[in-house]
Amino acid sequence: MAAKDELGRRGEDIAVRYLEHHGLVVLSRNWRCRVGEIDVIATDAQRLVVCEVKTRSSERFGGPAEAVDLRKAVRIKRVTQAWLTTHGVRWCELRFDVLAVVAAPGAPARVTHYRSAF
Repeated sequence: MAAKDELGRRGEDIAVRYLEHHGLVVLSRNWRCRVGEIDVIATDAQRLVVCEVKTRSSERFGGPAEAVDLRKAVRIKRVTQAWLTTHGVRWCELRFDVLAVVAAPGAPARVTHYRSAF
């Protein structure tokens, strides 16, 4: 596994622990279809929370959340529709979040949670 993939996996693990600590229940991780992938799908018992996780080892070249642009947001919404169809969910309230994880070597990870990011 490449270092970048390892960092991404570590960031997703940190993000999932963060979400669970804040009372969300994770329903899916790394769900894929022909359109793309969703990092984490969770629920807070009121709505479905679709989470994009971005991880960086530093903010030297910008914060992790900056990597979620309009094109990425549109793709995530398309994949979410595929997830809903696949799981037989006809309607539910949706929220799209971004979790930005900075996981510098030898330092505690920092998570910034952007609720309703797009």
